[in-house]
Amino acid sequence: MVRGRMPDHSSTVAVITGGAQGLGRAIAETLLAEGCTRLIISGRNAEKGEAAAADMRSTRADVAFLRADMMDVAQAQLLMDRAVQRFGRVTALVNAAAATDRGSILDTTPEAWDALMNANARGPFFALQRFAQAAIAAGHPASAVNILSMAVHCGQSFLAPYSASKAALANVTKNSAQALRSHRIRVNGINCGWMDTPGEDETQRKYHGAADGWLEKAENSLPMGMLVKPDHVAALASYMLSPDSGVMTGALVDFDQNVTGASPE
Repeated sequence: MVRGRMPDHSSTVAVITGGAQGLGRAIAETLLAEGCTRLIISGRNAEKGEAAAADMRSTRADVAFLRADMMDVAQAQLLMDRAVQRFGRVTALVNAAAATDRGSILDTTPEAWDALMNANARGPFFALQRFAQAAIAAGHPASAVNILSMAVHCGQSFLAPYSASKAALANVTKNSAQALRSHRIRVNGINCGWMDTPGEDETQRKYHGAADGWLEKAENSLPMGMLVKPDHVAALASYMLSPDSGVMTGALVDFDQNVTGASPE
């Protein structure tokens, strides 16, 4: 990317799962700011999704919300079919929707395991499959970004099924990048660290008894004085999706202030 120049998304036709809030919404807004005029966001909450899409349409782009639960493969596939039907083609996919329920090796139930695997690995796999099939059939290049987690490297003990599901999606990222490169379809992933999002606030309160002020306390304990910010990750996702990233494919980028493999000083 040339210094001082934003990626050009004027030809980008995008689908972003989990695009109504948090990182997904930040990516959507970044693409719109960089020229994207055809965009679909999806999620499970129709009221929230429609409101987000209405806000984004103030950019005069064609932005639509399509309800889809990524735990359901049929809905993940239909989302891509409807996007192609609406716009004629889809050139960019971001798998940002995810479930973050807790569980350890000692207490995770089969039902909880299946739910996380379905939401975080199975649904994104089949959305990516449909996306790639449509791009190949239409004969155009395309690019996908899977939103992963630093938990792919291990994760905390209470993130056992979540970590496993994101590790599965990390493998899908690299395997599909290898399989699709001759079709000029690129697939990359971002391993996000602890992030400041509305969803994280809800998770902290639901699972960890966090009270008002937890974010400030958490940020004061971190080396760089902040949690990962969605806008920062969105800029990287935009670059990965754009032609500026050239032949980059199969990359898994750690986006965090903690260095994998480093020992305490």
